[in-house]
Amino acid sequence: MDRFWKYKFDHGLFWIGTVFFHAYTRLGLIQKAGVGQFLVEIVVRNTLLAAVIYLNLFILIPRFIQQKKYPAYIFLLPFSLVLYALAKNAHDVYLYGYVIGDEEQRHFFHNTFYNGSIALFYVAFSVALYLSKEWYVQKELIRKIQIEKLNTELDYLKAQINPHFLFNSINTIYFQIDMQNTTARETVLTFSEMLRYQLYECNGQEIAVEKEVNYLRNYTGLQRMRKEEYDTIAFDCEDEVANFTIAPLLLIPFVENAFKHVSHSVRNEIRINLFRTGNIFRMTVFNTKEERPAEAGGIGLKNVRRRLELLYPDRHELTIRETARTFEVELQLKIR
Repeated sequence: MDRFWKYKFDHGLFWIGTVFFHAYTRLGLIQKAGVGQFLVEIVVRNTLLAAVIYLNLFILIPRFIQQKKYPAYIFLLPFSLVLYALAKNAHDVYLYGYVIGDEEQRHFFHNTFYNGSIALFYVAFSVALYLSKEWYVQKELIRKIQIEKLNTELDYLKAQINPHFLFNSINTIYFQIDMQNTTARETVLTFSEMLRYQLYECNGQEIAVEKEVNYLRNYTGLQRMRKEEYDTIAFDCEDEVANFTIAPLLLIPFVENAFKHVSHSVRNEIRINLFRTGNIFRMTVFNTKEERPAEAGGIGLKNVRRRLELLYPDRHELTIRETARTFEVELQLKIR
C-alpha cells in the first residue's frame, strides 16, 4: 500500500475513471462535431478540472487550511470554482453554440450552474480522497512508531543493569578517590549525571532541550578530558536554544559519531554548534577523520535517519557533507 501512494497510482486511477466517464457522456459529440472537437472537449474540460483540483490540494490546503488562515481559503476556493465555470462556459459557447449551432448555447452564462456544480463535486470528491489518504498515512506512521518504541524498550530491557547497584558502585568509587584528586571526582559525578539522565529522564516522548544540551555538553566534556591533548574540540550553544522540547537522546548519535571516526594519525578538529532561528532548530557537527574516499550515506547514521523519519516526518532536514578528510552533519528540526 505504501508503494501505491508513493508512485501516485491513486491519482492515475482517479483520472482514468474521470476521463473515461466524461468521454462516455460526450460520445454524441463525435457525430455532431467530429472526433477532433470530441477530443478537444475531453482535454479542455479535464485540464481545467485538474487545475482547480491540484490548486486546492497542493496550494490552498497547505498554505491556508494547514496554516489556519481560513478566511483566505473560504475566499480563494470559490474564486477558483468561478474561474473554472467561466473558462468552461467560454468553450461551451464555442463548441455547442457555434460549432454545433445551438443558438441557446450562445448565451455565455447558460451552463454556469452545471459547470460550477461539476467543479464543486470533483473538488469535494478529491478532498475526500486526500483526507482518506492522510488518515491512512497517519495510521501507518503511528503503527510504525509504536513498533519502534516496543523494539527500543526490548533492547533497553536486554541491556539494562540494576540502576541501584550501578549508582551505589559509582558512589563507592567516588568516595574511594583521594579528596585532592578533584578532576577524577568531577569526572565520576559527570558520568553519574549522564547515566541518571539516560535511565530516569528519557522515558517520555519528548524532553526539554536544555536537558539534552546539558547531556551533550557533559559527553563532550568527558571526551575533551581524553582527547584535548591531541585534538581541538569546540562546543557552542546559543542562548536561544531553550524553551522547547525534542525527542530524548536524538542528538547524541551525531556527537558520538564525530568522536568515533576521528583520525588516529594526525591532530583532529571537532566542532559542535547548536542554533535556533524562530521555529527552526539547527545543529551542525564537524570532524576531521582518517583520509579515505567519501562514503555515500554517511557513517553509521542509518538508525538516526529512521528515527527522524518516524518522529519528525516532514519536519526535519538532514544534510551530510563528506570529503576524504572531513565529515559534517547538519540537522534542522521544525519545532512546535
